Amino acid sequence: MCPAVAQPIVALESTLITHGFAYPRNFQVAQEIEQAVRDAGAQPATIAVLNGQVKIGLSDDELEALAKSRDARKCSVRDLGIVIGLGLDGSTTVAATMFLAARHGIGVFATGGIGGVHRGHPFDVSADLIELSRTPVTVVCAGAKALLDLPLTFEHLETLGVPVIGYQTDEIPAFYSRRSGLRADICAETPQDVARIVRARRALGLPGGELVCAPVPREAELPREVAEEAIIEAQRRADAAGIHGPAATPFMLDQIAKLTGGASVRANVALLINNARIAAHIARAMIDE
Repeated sequence: MCPAVAQPIVALESTLITHGFAYPRNFQVAQEIEQAVRDAGAQPATIAVLNGQVKIGLSDDELEALAKSRDARKCSVRDLGIVIGLGLDGSTTVAATMFLAARHGIGVFATGGIGGVHRGHPFDVSADLIELSRTPVTVVCAGAKALLDLPLTFEHLETLGVPVIGYQTDEIPAFYSRRSGLRADICAETPQDVARIVRARRALGLPGGELVCAPVPREAELPREVAEEAIIEAQRRADAAGIHGPAATPFMLDQIAKLTGGASVRANVALLINNARIAAHIARAMIDE
């Protein structure tokens, strides 16, 4: 009798469902991301807190209920005790998803873009960066969200000891755009390359995870100059309205979508699906080798 083979699993965040898109598009995008993982040979596990219970993998009914919810709290790690203790609903950010994925033995996680250092507000640093430095999960993304200060964000990751791996690129992508002008620490051409790096780090007992950065598909790319112009104007509007902290990102993403005529949303969806597919390949490579 052959021994059972471990099932490759990819963790998925749920904040993009509650705070990234409006219903019903958020539900549709969540389903498309999960299907991309399945099509690439892995099992998706969207993570959330429902009625105070941690859920690792949601049914379609649970996904849709979360997509319709207006009460789900956006949860970073600091919020998990609150929503669980009080029996609330919560959607998980990159940091919280990493934490819960690691606790349940899931080592690969796909998202859109990580948080980082906010432009003009270097004191405003996302908890995502700290979690990357201490939780052993490989995060596949399209870089940090383009509305952030990218040089400071990746300098911060270097200080924290987090390796930044370009997936089939030697340059860190800028979320909507394929290039940022910032060099990745290494270019990994295949999922197997990523798996070898991860295994070596785990064998050495190094803390934290890895950031795998994959460029947005070329056909969906928002030209860098167009994205940058929209970001600068969105930041100006946020500053004028006094919007900072957790409220800044959703406000600015909404403004950028309006300023680009929806092109930023199309790029966002394309990179989410692309990242999910790549994460599934990496999860399979982690088992196969």
